[in-house]
Formats: sequence, C-alpha cells, structure tokens
Amino acid sequence: MTPAIELENLSVKFGEVAALRTLTLTVPSGAFLAIIGPNGAGKTTLLNTLTGMSPPSSGTVHVLGQDPASLDGDAIGYIPQVKTLDRHFPARALELVVTGLRPRWPWRLNAADRTAAMNALERTGAADVAERPLSALSGGELQRVYLARCLMRPSKLLILDEPGAGLDVAGAAAMHHVIEDYIAEHNATAVMITHDWEGARNHASHVLLLNKRVVAFGPAGEAGTEQQLLEMFGYTGHLAKTHGNHNA
Repeated sequence: MTPAIELENLSVKFGEVAALRTLTLTVPSGAFLAIIGPNGAGKTTLLNTLTGMSPPSSGTVHVLGQDPASLDGDAIGYIPQVKTLDRHFPARALELVVTGLRPRWPWRLNAADRTAAMNALERTGAADVAERPLSALSGGELQRVYLARCLMRPSKLLILDEPGAGLDVAGAAAMHHVIEDYIAEHNATAVMITHDWEGARNHASHVLLLNKRVVAFGPAGEAGTEQQLLEMFGYTGHLAKTHGNHNA
C-alpha cells in the first residue's frame, strides 16, 4: 500500500532561516500521527509543506503518492489554528459546516445540506451551536465546528493544527475518538499538531518529535518517551532537567 506521507531529506528555508532540516520519514496509510515540538520547531511549516503551501527548499515530499501541489482539492481535509481565524465574518456555525460540501458560501441552505451538517455537528458534540454566529463561539466550539466541516466530505488525509486548543479534558478526549472513527470509517490518515503529550501517546499510532529536525519518530510507544520529551523541552510533567535525579 502506498504510504500516506514520504519525506526524504526535506528542508525548508525562508531566506537564510532554516525552518526544517533534512527530514526523512515515512507515515503509513491509516496512521494517526501526532507532531510534538516547542514553539518555532517548524510544526506548522511541515503541515504547510504537506498541503503544498510551502514548497521544499531541498529534498522531496510525497503525499498520498503524489507531489502535494498536484493533489485534488478533496484529498486533504484541513483544520487550522483557531488563533489564526478572523471570526468577524457574519456567518453561522451551520453555514461554515456546509462549506465542506460547496465551493461557495451557502447563503441559502436546502434541507439535505442542513440535515447533513446537523449530523456532522452531532458527531463532534457541537449541535447546540449550529445557529450561533462564529463571533460568539469559544475556541473549543469553533474547533468542533471545523471538525464537523471535515466530516461533510471525507478526505484521505486529515490535517489538524492544534485542534485541542480551547478544549477541556473531556472535549479533547471526545475529539480524539472522532478522529479515530474518521480514520477507521474512511481508511484515512490523520496528522495532528498537539501539545497534549498524554493524549498523543494514548490515541495516536505514531509520534513525531520535531525541533526543525527529527528528534524521534515511530510508534507512540517508542517515540515521545519521558526521557525524549525531557531532552527536547527541558521538562515533562513535574520532572525537569534541573532536578538532579531526572535520570533516575
């Protein structure tokens, strides 16, 4: 089976600044990959490279067996960071979900589209905000709405940029289960940036520790260990490198 993602010596530069350095890894089809790294580690740059928005400076990248720039628009479902979104557009959550089916904004909703959107919102636990304007949604509610939007037209690759931001523990757990169901139902692959180490190890099949280069990559039980996180961040949980017994 064709891997979902193949990177070989991938590097991305912005001017003289290296955002990613010689990444080589293969993500199998059907995987749930969690990307973990400090601020400035190149996590969002990697997602932009996978979607074709940031071309590599050197090396190669293949997504679903193709150059990302040549992929059909429906091949990738994308959930952006909440903090990057302009919510002043006068629209309701239900309308945003329906844009998962239509290339233009759905100023008028037919019964079929409304039913499909409500079903998707039900699955992500956001049905109660369907008629709310986007400006009235919390960060967690908006993340649920965007996830519902992706459910409208299933893609082979689901890319999520910090989807757990703004969610409480129960909400984050529910989101992980929705993603796992999505992967199983549609034979899809999911790639998620997260700062939730425990959630990644409990739900993801693979973990990538990224700090402009591959610090660790592999099955969740092998990558993202306490010691690896400690070396990359300088702390993990209540343990810090400044503690004299961190290797105990």
